Amino acid sequence: EGDRLSISVRDRGMGIPAAEQKAIFGKFVRGARSREIGVKGTGLGLAIVQHVVAAHDGDVRLESAPGEGSRFTLRIPLEREP
Repeated sequence: EGDRLSISVRDRGMGIPAAEQKAIFGKFVRGARSREIGVKGTGLGLAIVQHVVAAHDGDVRLESAPGEGSRFTLRIPLEREP
């Protein structure tokens, strides 16, 4: 994407409702459906990803809908400003 490196990861999982999409990047936050069906996890993975990408002046984009899976796109500048 021009002056950014983009890496996308897509799954065909349960998807993430729009109401939860911003919150899931917080520490120890897990989706309601994941908790309901007993999916194991600490809720740290996406918080760590967002932290590392932000440290490189990048951003994480999410496209998801329940029942359709999710696509996470990490966008990192190819060159950092001095």
